[in-house]
Amino acid sequence: MILLLDSTVLIDALRDRRGRRRLIRDLAQRGERLATSAMNVGEIYGGMLPAEERITESLLGSLEIYPVSAPIARRAGSLQFAAARKGKTLGLADMIVAATALEYDLTIMTDNRKHFPVPQLKFFDLP
Repeated sequence: MILLLDSTVLIDALRDRRGRRRLIRDLAQRGERLATSAMNVGEIYGGMLPAEERITESLLGSLEIYPVSAPIARRAGSLQFAAARKGKTLGLADMIVAATALEYDLTIMTDNRKHFPVPQLKFFDLP
């Protein structure tokens, strides 16, 4: 199983909240493969505090980073469109993360499952 860390988990790890830094370290020590989307990298840098630069580089450097390819972008747009037809507004960034997880059969680690109302997705149960 490859775990796709969403922004919420990455931010908590960077700011040492909710035990996320230790959780990520423990998962890595157990041999779990940890990853994120290039979209999440952009979100992290968009909100990074100056004092977090070194730890951000270290954390992101330890993860596999999945690019946003044309097939992922198409899938994300399709997910967003399908939700809109049902009257739901979903953020494109979240749908890019969802499409990345679907494209590569990844398990999402997030605190915001409600942002990912896609039945085919797999989620990691956070403590």
